[in-house]
Amino acid sequence: MNIYGIEIDVKKLPELDKDFIPIYKFNQSFLKTAKKKIGIGITRNDGQTAVYNTYIHGTPHMREADMYYVERLIKTLLWMKGGYKITIVGDKDIYEYIKTAYSNRGIRSFDSQFMSDVYEQDFSVEYSDKLPEQKEISKPVGRHLEGCRIGFDAGGSDRKVSAVIDGNPVYSEEVVWHPKIAKDPDYHFNEIVSAFKTAASYMPRVDAIGISSAGIYINNRTMAASLFLQVPKKLFDDKVKDIYIRAAKEIGDVPVMVCNDGDVTALAGAMSLKKNNILGIAMGTSEAVGFVDREGNITGWLNELAFVPVDANPGAAKDEWSGDIGCGVKYFSQDAVIKLAKAGGLILDESKTPAEKLEYVQMLLRENDPIAREVYESIGVYLGHTLILYHQLYGFSHVLLLGRVTSGEGGEIILSTARTVLEEEYPEIVGKFKISLPDEKSRRVGQSVAAASLPAL
Repeated sequence: MNIYGIEIDVKKLPELDKDFIPIYKFNQSFLKTAKKKIGIGITRNDGQTAVYNTYIHGTPHMREADMYYVERLIKTLLWMKGGYKITIVGDKDIYEYIKTAYSNRGIRSFDSQFMSDVYEQDFSVEYSDKLPEQKEISKPVGRHLEGCRIGFDAGGSDRKVSAVIDGNPVYSEEVVWHPKIAKDPDYHFNEIVSAFKTAASYMPRVDAIGISSAGIYINNRTMAASLFLQVPKKLFDDKVKDIYIRAAKEIGDVPVMVCNDGDVTALAGAMSLKKNNILGIAMGTSEAVGFVDREGNITGWLNELAFVPVDANPGAAKDEWSGDIGCGVKYFSQDAVIKLAKAGGLILDESKTPAEKLEYVQMLLRENDPIAREVYESIGVYLGHTLILYHQLYGFSHVLLLGRVTSGEGGEIILSTARTVLEEEYPEIVGKFKISLPDEKSRRVGQSVAAASLPAL
């Protein structure tokens, strides 16, 4: 394979996506001949700053490869860490390219506007002779088990709730809902309150409510979330930003905490395995990722790896929301199952929802359909090639796979295939981390139980 003059060798490719090019492989091949040092700084809330030093070629005939490499790298860092200001040191041509890319009409205008909204700051790209100092803040979260608690997990296809007494779930349910197509936030509000009241009915009282929800949350406020994709901006500002705070008040004046579902995925893994330094990956409506560090803390990073590039192929699958290509959402979610099923020749009923299409493929897998099996094997190949990229970014010791896509035999196929790819393609990484699946019950409702532990009394 050759991209922008960079030769890439990949032994194991997904059966249903032979054009897949692992971006880690591209990066490693690129860096073999890159000698000019550049630096990247990305600043977010409270002055926190991620700093990354790397290399480019800095020659005219490799300029296209340089720009592609740096643009994909900055995209990765931005959605992993979050931020509203990019600082570049070492190459003004690269700076000008990135500044144009993140302008209002640039190829990354979605990203700059999204980050501006999240951090309520104007997005900027600056050139400097010196990188800012790195600054990171982590904090403990969850693991509070005393009392009567509600744990709620708001997914894009289903909502899960658990009633938890002194750490023991006494009731859990999973209900299909359709938040991503609802324009009226009262629909979301009523569904959330209904779940809260159901869980409350199984306990003598409610002492706290913990919420795991797709999206970005600051001080329990919804800053951005695909769950409310169709809600008009004014209604979003009026009714969605404080939707969980308002819903909790319907139950009582109790402590409430809202966390991104990815972080709760990692917390669920840490609690289940009784270990830290865990990356949790929930494959459902999207790819939700969270990280619990070596001290058992969450980092305050976005961890929105759904928007981090994993495929270097310039013709890779496009995400309809962000407009970008090759990002995790199309490789580790129900969208990936649908994409691969169609590539394999399966006929899916277009009148069905994505969740229903996923269920159909899962049914075919239970019936030993060979194409359905290739769908999950292909996702496993994606995962094997991508976990080494994630490990380079996080340095985790454990990976826990959750979410509807990993339910049943499909999860086992994804896991075993990913392990095989790592062993064959990246023997140097074998033994540095473990990949596992929780048991079936924990896989489906584990996040809502972990969510219950979020608030301190």
